[in-house]
Amino acid sequence: MKSAAMPAVSDQSFSRDPMKNRPLETAVLIPCYNEEATVARVVDDFRRHLPDARIFVYDNNSTDRTVERAMAAGAIVRFEPLQGKGNVIRRMFADIEADVYVMVDGDATYDAGTAPGMIRLLIDHQLDMVNGARVTDIKEAYRPGHRFGNRMLTGIVAWTFGNRLKDMLSGYRVFSRRYVKSFPSLSSGFETETELTVHALHLRMPVAEIATAYKDRPAGSSSKLSTYKDGIRILWRILNFVKEERPMAFFSIVAVFFGLSSVGLMAPILKEFIETGLVPRVPTAVLSMSMMIIGFLSFACGLILDTVTQGRSEMKRMRYLDTPAISTSSIPASPPFREMVEAGSIPLRPAANCISLAPVIGSPAMQQGMPAPEEKGAGGYLSAA
Repeated sequence: MKSAAMPAVSDQSFSRDPMKNRPLETAVLIPCYNEEATVARVVDDFRRHLPDARIFVYDNNSTDRTVERAMAAGAIVRFEPLQGKGNVIRRMFADIEADVYVMVDGDATYDAGTAPGMIRLLIDHQLDMVNGARVTDIKEAYRPGHRFGNRMLTGIVAWTFGNRLKDMLSGYRVFSRRYVKSFPSLSSGFETETELTVHALHLRMPVAEIATAYKDRPAGSSSKLSTYKDGIRILWRILNFVKEERPMAFFSIVAVFFGLSSVGLMAPILKEFIETGLVPRVPTAVLSMSMMIIGFLSFACGLILDTVTQGRSEMKRMRYLDTPAISTSSIPASPPFREMVEAGSIPLRPAANCISLAPVIGSPAMQQGMPAPEEKGAGGYLSAA
């Protein structure tokens, strides 16, 4: 799918932080591993659409000419020796100081023209993350296996954490400084995208999602994502998130499983004991009692860990609030976001492939004056969760 030409969104209306009376600093972060065929194009595209931004390319042990191509394109090149996208993101977030962060993959599959609108949305509504939901009509760009896996994993996160994002595994996002400096970054590989989403949902940050064109990889570029290996790692990470962030629910399920299994094993033994007064299957009775004890212990662990999680969540929230937010009280007003969408400054999905732009956990300011969702196939808002 060809992305429609998008009018430029002026940087002047979000170029200064009135609280500090200095220009807002925007950093474009590009993690790369063997992307010599595309990295220069990505740097050039973002330089054109965000001329005042600093563009960083973090090389992750590339064996081709990624570093040379990035330097020739004018990017600031840095290195992360620990292999894996999660390790690169941890290093980028720790090293780079900015007010607004744009993170994008170095494979030239994302539309740089969407970035100004995403930044505008982040600042106008004081969001902490804007997610770029991928839209494409090219089968080769978004393989069916990846699409199915994304939907399944996104559904699990939605059920567990109340996620309203449609593309949880997108590699194109805009973050606030608050988000970046409070992100723990525990993952090492591609499961880091899941961690990015869960971090925002767990702290109930204001988040939005906007559709962006997703293109096929150019010739000479290949995907580093393994459908099955990385899919299993992402699923395992989600299960760990459930255990760590929702321990009461996780251990209650374990307790119910062992409790019901215990009752199932004990029922015929009790029946026989009532009829004969004998317990002929002693090993089964011992196993049943052991499973019931495990069930009670699991429930007790859930209660204890739920209290620990609440305390940890409070500490994470305080760390998040410790970083000042970007104030927009003195920033010149820009056109209302709805008008920018209608004018074409911010693209939404075409009718045949549409999802609405969705503020997921919106602030009251986002909800005031928000138009009602339109019929399926038309661009619009979804109500905040």
